[in-house]
Amino acid sequence: QVQLVESGGGLVQPGGSLRLSCAASGSIYGINSMAWYRQAPEKQRELVAVITNSDKTNYADSVKGRFTISRDNAKNTVYLQMNSLKPEDTAVYYCKVVLILQPYSLLEVWGQGTLVTVSS
Repeated sequence: QVQLVESGGGLVQPGGSLRLSCAASGSIYGINSMAWYRQAPEKQRELVAVITNSDKTNYADSVKGRFTISRDNAKNTVYLQMNSLKPEDTAVYYCKVVLILQPYSLLEVWGQGTLVTVSS
């Protein structure tokens, strides 16, 4: 059983910064990609950023240049550094980890979500 624990959400003023963390724990053979999604009220969940096991990254156009995704493989943790936050970044942020299982297969695991509110 693998669990994801997210932290770092909260209330921040426009222009401010937050850093989200998502740590995977349990029986982990390997991790493929790690990603952050978000879901604003009455909107569909959308991909924010993804990082592969070769450290390739991809970002939603709306966050390029402001958000940075990174990972610490020794800690099975993915981070999302969010700078220059805007009110439209307000959402519940979810991390998703794609686990590598033996024999080879892939399994997606989601975190519980952490609320980010950008407001003055």
